[in-house]
Amino acid sequence: MPSPSLEQRVSGALIGAFVGDALALGPHWYYDLDALRVDYGSWITDYTDPRSDRYHGGLKAGQSSQAGWLLEMTLRSLAECRSYDEADFCRRMDTELFPLLDGTPMQGPGGYTSQSIREAWRLRVQHGRSWGEVGGYADNTEAAERTLAIAVRYALQPAALAEHVGGNTLLTQIDPTVGAMTVAFGSVLGLLVQGNELNAEISAKLLELVRTGQLPFHTVTATGEGVVPYGPELARHPGQFASPDALLTPSNIARAAVDPDIRIEPAWKVSLVYGMPCAVYHQFPAAYYLAARFTHDFESAVLHAVNGGGQNQARAMLTGALCGAMVGIGGIPQRFVDGLERAPARQRLARTVAAQMQA
Repeated sequence: MPSPSLEQRVSGALIGAFVGDALALGPHWYYDLDALRVDYGSWITDYTDPRSDRYHGGLKAGQSSQAGWLLEMTLRSLAECRSYDEADFCRRMDTELFPLLDGTPMQGPGGYTSQSIREAWRLRVQHGRSWGEVGGYADNTEAAERTLAIAVRYALQPAALAEHVGGNTLLTQIDPTVGAMTVAFGSVLGLLVQGNELNAEISAKLLELVRTGQLPFHTVTATGEGVVPYGPELARHPGQFASPDALLTPSNIARAAVDPDIRIEPAWKVSLVYGMPCAVYHQFPAAYYLAARFTHDFESAVLHAVNGGGQNQARAMLTGALCGAMVGIGGIPQRFVDGLERAPARQRLARTVAAQMQA
């Protein structure tokens, strides 16, 4: 089978993210796995309606959570501006999202508003603070879910990817560890959109980008792990992350995913190994594992992400982006595309962004 084209990988990553988000809409945030099985059966295979008494109640199968809503808003900004424009993104937040919120969790587009968005809304709307002063310390993957569109758009320009993903993350999340892990995830996704695979070699490629000054991670290594240069350590510059550890994680997890002596069976139990909650340090490792284990099997990757319970929406969305980038849009089962709300419009946006990348 021929390798997917750049346009197919771009579309695969973006539609894959939308698919993962929508697949988990119904069974979102079940931390009691027995209750999940009672409500949705032993194995979820497709889009489902949320129960009226749970998160996203009132929405229908195939629709998006607020994470998908924000991803599409970011994608529209990129397509219409032809590049990342922070002022345009912030204007859209002010005029398209914030008027729909009231600061409470169970409200807003998609039926639920995350902690980091609620905090930004409070500081921006209720206290009148400027953008750049409304970020908070929530440790969830909220920024990663929308900035994956930016990572895809700048996949061929790693330095710009890191700059824009990092800058957009800071608008709502200012914790440096969250920032480092989010930029690292975007950088991994960028390499996959280029045509690389999520395997044991990917961290070496990321570290080479650090060495050449394209990724803003501080490291004392010269050309690889364990190679220490002579002389005093250079000072960190502003905006540079303290260590490259977030870039080393993907290869370590990719090795584990194919190591016959390390088995997580069934694969959905990755949620129990890495953790079911919302924080970046639970979600990114699980997504890396599933995408590395099911490199060319989008359906298995996202369904194991969904069936693991907990914050399965972020897990499936991030996994869908990674795996979708590797298989391309043609590797996503057609029933997932057909059942996804606004799929044609979102595919058009993806193709527009792909064309702009090659212009």
